Amino acid sequence: MRNFPIPIFLIIALLSSGIVVSCGSKKHAQTRSSINDLRYQVDSLRGLLLESKSTNAILKTENRELKKEQQAHLEKDQDLYSLLEDGMEKEYPWTGTQHFDLRKPNFVIIHHTAQNSTEQTIRTFKIAHTKVSAHYIISRNGEIFQVLNDYFRAWHAGIGKWGNVQDLNSSSLGIELDNNGKEPFSDAQIQALLGLLAELKSKYKIPQTNFLGHGDIAPGRKHDPSVLFPWKRLAEHGFGLWYNEDYLLSPPTHFDPLEALRLIGYDISNPRATIRAFKRKFMGEEVDEDLTEKDIQVIYNLYKRYL
Repeated sequence: MRNFPIPIFLIIALLSSGIVVSCGSKKHAQTRSSINDLRYQVDSLRGLLLESKSTNAILKTENRELKKEQQAHLEKDQDLYSLLEDGMEKEYPWTGTQHFDLRKPNFVIIHHTAQNSTEQTIRTFKIAHTKVSAHYIISRNGEIFQVLNDYFRAWHAGIGKWGNVQDLNSSSLGIELDNNGKEPFSDAQIQALLGLLAELKSKYKIPQTNFLGHGDIAPGRKHDPSVLFPWKRLAEHGFGLWYNEDYLLSPPTHFDPLEALRLIGYDISNPRATIRAFKRKFMGEEVDEDLTEKDIQVIYNLYKRYL
């Protein structure tokens, strides 16, 4: 952890995020829970702080009661709340989680929650035994919640693999879309996702090819986001690649579509699962693992674009 590649000058005393709360005792319980999550996350940075000087914390929250409680905690332990300003998207409400490690982002992995509400997902991330988290959650109405600092290593990709990268948790940002896996994604949700992806791509210089789905990196084990996810729309905005629908050619006779999928990035150890993952994303179906002539043409087109 002490070799974390972020200059020390970026580390300043910062607490600049809101917390979504409700009324009554539930509001105070959620406030305490989120503050505890923040304390846990910031405490993980202690090994990175070579020197620490107390500075005034920057507080930007519309909730006055929460602001007072945050300030009280800051006054008790200023150093504990030394955060990496560059890793926080301060306009989004903070919810928190304690399931993470440290790392620097170079991929974005998109998931659907397979749950019934944003609140359910937030609760799942806070339960100790679940051992799962992500950096952002986007609700059906397009509201974005930041769960974890971008520089922290969330637990969302599992044993996923893409190309030679076998520990995607260490190099990716995880985004959870509130969707049960059987419903269309709302336009508000996708619009919010596009905005967030644009920010992340610009900030961290993430290559266009490195915007992936959970099903891409774990074929056979995961299938999110579902077949209803608009990958073509994302590609049109610079997030991931899509094939040229007006220029599909038959490949040379020696062309191996499975090997092409491997060179694109897919793990082909389970060929049937890999083909299903490809068809789910690019063909809008997952009925079988048989490749049609058009499927092979699409793979050939993508193969040339990725290389």
